[in-house]
Amino acid sequence: MPSALDRLAQASAPAPLADAARLSHFLERIPDPRGLRGRRYLLSSLLAAAAASVLAGARSLAAITEWITDAPHWACRALGFPLDPLTGTVCVPRPHTLRRLLVQLDGDALDTAIGAFLTTRAAPAGTGLRAIAVDGKALRGSRTATSTYVTLLAAMDHTGTVLAQRQVADKSNEIPAFAPLLDSVDLTDAVITTDALHTQHAHGASLRARGAHYIAQVKANHPGLFDRVRRLPWQGIVLDHYERTRAHHRHEIRRLKTAAFAHIDYPDAAQALQVVRWRKDFTSGKLTIERVYLITSLPPGAATGAQLAAWIKGHWKIENLLHHVRDRTFREDDSKIHIGRLPRVMAGLRNLAIGVHRQNGHTNIAAALRHTACDYRRPLTALGLTG
Repeated sequence: MPSALDRLAQASAPAPLADAARLSHFLERIPDPRGLRGRRYLLSSLLAAAAASVLAGARSLAAITEWITDAPHWACRALGFPLDPLTGTVCVPRPHTLRRLLVQLDGDALDTAIGAFLTTRAAPAGTGLRAIAVDGKALRGSRTATSTYVTLLAAMDHTGTVLAQRQVADKSNEIPAFAPLLDSVDLTDAVITTDALHTQHAHGASLRARGAHYIAQVKANHPGLFDRVRRLPWQGIVLDHYERTRAHHRHEIRRLKTAAFAHIDYPDAAQALQVVRWRKDFTSGKLTIERVYLITSLPPGAATGAQLAAWIKGHWKIENLLHHVRDRTFREDDSKIHIGRLPRVMAGLRNLAIGVHRQNGHTNIAAALRHTACDYRRPLTALGLTG
């Protein structure tokens, strides 16, 4: 008779309770690119397994398939993999099965499903306005001798949840992808923050038509608008917000002024903003002064100076909380994946992992990945796949 320890080692681990939102329900909406013949595994099962492995720190397709191969019996069943009718064991997909699927997968449908899942899973929003940042990122490792790198445009709320993502068309730029990106996002009570590239009349008009507000940076690429905002009598305008911080080996002072302006040549623009930043580096002693000009559709009194300053500064969270993490933690730019739609799909799975970990209260994503990798229960519970 085996010892008590031997029996314990051979026993299947119990599956924990599921979260309220179940990822597989959202993945079932994605069209299956495979032929009808020979479908042994459900599309939702394969994608859920890939998502769970990335949540546990898998950075490559090889790491994803290794995680699936090593998964215990109960985890494979929770993912939805079928039983072999002859042996009673769980059938696990081979690496080329998953690769063939991901190469052909509809990236837009996957990102829509991920955005819907993260939105459903997120804590209920408050009654005030919520800020959403829009910015692009190039997947530099996807470049080949015959094609340029893949560029993705993402929309992320300022808490770190990716709401939508869209691939920029070849031989184009981010501007045409802006409106389609936000088609699947609920813009009710939203304030969209963008850099100067997306300060376009068509963008402002489309946002206002959907009931959203914007805070758009103005630079010299719009010389008439920039000159008009820059020449406002800022010296005589009262300061709306003042902030002094010490972080990242530097001392920074930020000053914000707002001016109501009824005749700005931009759709529904109600205010012009000036931000002046003083930064002194502790190491070099270098002092830099920067003036930034913006416009917004928010009327005077709709938001305080502190709120406006937080949204302007918070726009760059999309770089720090998303793009930087994908580069440093997931080593995205080092990845040489360039076949078919794989670069886009892998970026979407990383967005999902980052969003879930941030919603769970983790600020250090690398530490969250290590914690999740220690137990197969953790990624499956976070994605609502157990129960």
